[in-house]
Parts: sequence; C-alpha cells; structure tokens
Amino acid sequence: MSRLCVENVTKEYPTRAESLVVLRGVSLELDSGENVAVVGPSGSGKSTLLNVIGTLDLPTSGRVVLDGQDPAELDEPSLARFRSRHVGFVFQEHHLLPQCSVLENVLVPTLAVGPTTQAMHDRAVGLLDRVGLGHRLEHRPAELSGGERQRVALARALINRPSLLLADEPTGNLDRTTAESVGAMLLDLQRQERMMLILVTHSARLARRMSRTLELDEGRLTP
Repeated sequence: MSRLCVENVTKEYPTRAESLVVLRGVSLELDSGENVAVVGPSGSGKSTLLNVIGTLDLPTSGRVVLDGQDPAELDEPSLARFRSRHVGFVFQEHHLLPQCSVLENVLVPTLAVGPTTQAMHDRAVGLLDRVGLGHRLEHRPAELSGGERQRVALARALINRPSLLLADEPTGNLDRTTAESVGAMLLDLQRQERMMLILVTHSARLARRMSRTLELDEGRLTP
C-alpha cells in the first residue's frame, strides 16, 4: 500500500537581506486512493509545496517520505529514477513536445526507466483510449484543442503507474465546460488507478469534488 508522509517541512530561499520563508512546518499524510485539494491565494507557496513533495526541490528542514523512501537520501541519478517511477505531474501548461505524436508524448516518461516495451506501448494506447483520444494517436499537439492536449498530459502522467499524482492548476487554462470534463476525468482515473492525488487549484468547483480541502496561507497548511 502506498503512503505519503510530509513531516514538518519548511522551505526557505536566501536573499540579500534575509531568508524568504515560503513553507512553515507543513505536515500532510495520504494513503493509496486518497485525494486532497490545496487552495490558497497566489504566492502562498502552493507550487513550492508540490515541487518539494514531488522531489523537484528539497525541503530546508523536515522531510518527505513516499512509499517508505526519503528522496533526500538519494543521489541525483537514483532520485531521477525514483521520481519517474513514483510521481506523476500534471501542470497548468501541458508541456507536450510539439514534434512528437500524441502516442510518443505519452511514452516519453518511460525512457527514464529503460527501453520502451510492448507492454508500455499497450498501456499508452489504453490510457489514450480512456481519455477519449484513442483515435488521435498520430496527431501532433498543434492539431489538438487545449482540453485534448491536457488529456494527453494526464495520460503521460500515468504511464509509469505512479503512486502519487501531483496536479498544479490542471484546468486553469481551460474554459468552464472543458475544465469540468478534464477535472472529472482526472478524478476518475485517480480512483481507478488507486493513486494518491494532491491537486492545487483556484477552482472552488473542482476543490469541492475532492475528498478534503486544505488551505495554504502564509506558508502554513490548515484544514
């Protein structure tokens, strides 16, 4: 069973005057299949929190333990492999490679864990079918709508069967109808795959669909 433990995490950045404190003693626990929305004003540290939890940045103090491993203890190559296997990311911008097809974009994360196998290819096709894009495998991102590109990004985030999915404003650039569709799809896939999900959003409608909502303000996370 997968588990995430965020224990009294702080994050500071040095400045010429004094350290800029972004996170102040943040703690959070999640188990397989659980999800949580993180809301709060712009600049409150929500993206920083996701970066620390997702091992893109290290905490100044405290620790993050995912599936029994403290990523801060790993060297850089091992950390990259750990991140690729255990964490999936969906951002406000889809970050698809314009020169690659839809199918190739979904398969990109598999390159970090070794040669692409037939099983990985079949999973990618299956995920794209589940997000309603099974008929667009060879299209390029420029040939897709914004909502379709974000659905490709969602399939890409799931390709390596991560235990933790981090979504940073995944519907922020979409119109209301498309945002509703992508948000529902995100939650359906999270539940089907039994992943943990942390979602940062300014959308009260999307946050209400989550099992619980926490607020990050002035670096502190509260119910």
